[in-house]
Amino acid sequence: MDDIVRQALAKWPNVPSCTGWLMLDRRGNWRMRDEVAQASGSAGTPIRHEALLGFINRNYEADERGQWFFQNGPQRVYVELAYTPWVVRLSANEDGALALRDQGGCTFEPAAVFVDEDGGILFADRSEPARIAVLHDHDLDIFSDHAALAGDDSLSGDFHWNAQVTLPLQSVRRAEVAARFGFVASPAAQV
Repeated sequence: MDDIVRQALAKWPNVPSCTGWLMLDRRGNWRMRDEVAQASGSAGTPIRHEALLGFINRNYEADERGQWFFQNGPQRVYVELAYTPWVVRLSANEDGALALRDQGGCTFEPAAVFVDEDGGILFADRSEPARIAVLHDHDLDIFSDHAALAGDDSLSGDFHWNAQVTLPLQSVRRAEVAARFGFVASPAAQV
């Protein structure tokens, strides 16, 4: 958390939190949701300002109930999650070495790989508790280049992470992801 945010919290400790105004979409874009977007259920307007994106990413955390928020100075802005609290991008360099980075640009080291019923790919990392991230859909080709799927329709198989590690593909139901990994997708209903 930024020092300026800590100072604001100390100066104004009782600022009410807000919900519904910020969303992390399925592709890792932060979106501002005004009253019209909230009322219509739309995702809102993508935030493009680099300094603001950096500020959001540095001050993004979860509370004790698994509700993710952006600490905007003294105000806690709870985040609507389109799927998971993290979205990762997968890349391969010219030597074939793979890298995963989350929406804030930080390295994400996978410990497990999951496939949901819609073919969405999710990675859990090695932290405690494990962070769960959905793979950006533009990176499915890279993923499939490094996965060996079973010959049946079960979406089972293995993912080969940098030649040293083979991670089995595990099935997970999308509706169970939040409870299994301890986060709240829509804190507006919880706060």
